[in-house]
Amino acid sequence: MENTPRNIRLLLAALAVIVGLFMVAVAPFIIQTSLERVISALVVVSQEKPAYASGILIFSYAFPLYRGLIFIGGIALLLLAKPIAEGKEWTFPAALLASAFPSAGGMFMFMPYVSFVDGFPLPMAVSFVGLVFFWSLILLRKVDKWLKWGQFLALTFAGMLTTHAFIVGTGNLRTLLTRPDKPLYDGIGWWVLAWSQPVQWICVILLFVAIYLLAARKAWGWRLALLAVVSLVTIDVPMQIIRLVIAKSTSWDYSYGLPVIIGLLFTLLFPKFKAALTDPNA
Repeated sequence: MENTPRNIRLLLAALAVIVGLFMVAVAPFIIQTSLERVISALVVVSQEKPAYASGILIFSYAFPLYRGLIFIGGIALLLLAKPIAEGKEWTFPAALLASAFPSAGGMFMFMPYVSFVDGFPLPMAVSFVGLVFFWSLILLRKVDKWLKWGQFLALTFAGMLTTHAFIVGTGNLRTLLTRPDKPLYDGIGWWVLAWSQPVQWICVILLFVAIYLLAARKAWGWRLALLAVVSLVTIDVPMQIIRLVIAKSTSWDYSYGLPVIIGLLFTLLFPKFKAALTDPNA
């Protein structure tokens, strides 16, 4: 950050304050409104399709969880504004992780919203505001082009993958909670759901940690990102095949993340990007 011109640092500091205030004072109300609309819709839907009833419980916990992360991230951005303006290099990974929470969280909350609620998808506003700061922080910083674009691609793909993995894990859990033979598991179609669900959420945690460490150019950031993306492709591809062939499901949920997985793998393994993303002295 110290090599970034002062006027750019001041702009980023101002954005940190604006986005931080949004995350603290505006986003929580948007999320609560979104949650109530989703739950109200699910109450109606679950009367005809009982399998959706478990979504009421899951979203009642998942939305507030992300709201808590977004709120704390907003406080962090407000505290980081001054050192960002001063060009402190350590602020880059911290501020990036803080803005990753609304970016990924808003996108997660967007999916059930558009599935069950008509009208403008409110959670998109949360995601958009987070992305404005997330991308501005990466693209406006004065660094080597390979580092800038390597971080832009790797960190964006990692954030997108947290959203997909969290959605898949939530869908797994929602289905498991309403399985016909509960508490037993009737066949491999149910076994693999119980296998996939924790893997998805563990990878979400790994990817958020990787976002911070990749931004700091730590070798462990690269390793954790690779571990998460390889774990996801290793679970998602067999899951998709088993669900289609054996369980006779018509869902392609596990394949939707493959373009992002391929993008992140390419960025991590492409020699120029790999060299830029890790600093031997970091």
